[in-house]
Amino acid sequence: MPLLENRTVLVMGVVNRWSLAHAIAAALAREGARLHLTYQGERQRETVEQVAAAFPQARTWPCDVASDEQVQALFARLASEGVELDGLVHSIAFAQREDLDRAFELTSREGFRVALDVSAYSFIAVAHAAAGLMPRGGSLLTLTYLGSERVVRNYNVMGVAKAALEASVRYLAADLGPRGIRVNAISAGPVKTASARGIRDFTSILDQVAQRAPLRRITDPAEVGDAAAFLASDLSRGITGEVLYVDNGYHILGV
Repeated sequence: MPLLENRTVLVMGVVNRWSLAHAIAAALAREGARLHLTYQGERQRETVEQVAAAFPQARTWPCDVASDEQVQALFARLASEGVELDGLVHSIAFAQREDLDRAFELTSREGFRVALDVSAYSFIAVAHAAAGLMPRGGSLLTLTYLGSERVVRNYNVMGVAKAALEASVRYLAADLGPRGIRVNAISAGPVKTASARGIRDFTSILDQVAQRAPLRRITDPAEVGDAAAFLASDLSRGITGEVLYVDNGYHILGV
């Protein structure tokens, strides 16, 4: 029997077929999950609808997580159609390009606010809303990166945002645990996604990981998808408040 048969999961952050969110959605669908996918605006709508067409009975919904009104509207529409969730995947992060291209000490106040709002607070907002549609409990999952705990060149304010995101995972796990809702994060190794290409000298990061990681390779998005399917399933029913590293062991290394 598939791990997620008769489970319903909302996946937020599918930008294209090369995104980690897409790899996760594919793994969830393979394991039998019914998928709901969100898109940020009309520019993304067609792409996400094309992605959804590959998954059985998948549906798409608009939602800009920087807007409380849109978050509330999304979950109100789901509730009005009788949708109950067993899982939610949050694969959303953003920082202004100039704050990734210059020294961290030059991060603007507005750039800091935007990065923390979109990359960290949005998970809190959607977790609160999703919990109301999880009468049987469920699994909330977000994506982080090693730059949350170590200095990664040119990651800058995103590292601070991911640190806040990981702390949010722990606090949400404590709040929602009594309701049977587990909250975890996957810390994926660097992958060639559209957002990653916005980091200056990203290719050199990939090369370093391939040379030094214990498994001597970079992360395959499918590996992240499989880990997400595990965390969404009953096989991980005793795990919450954790960061699971899927990076071929790179995080264990010293300087």
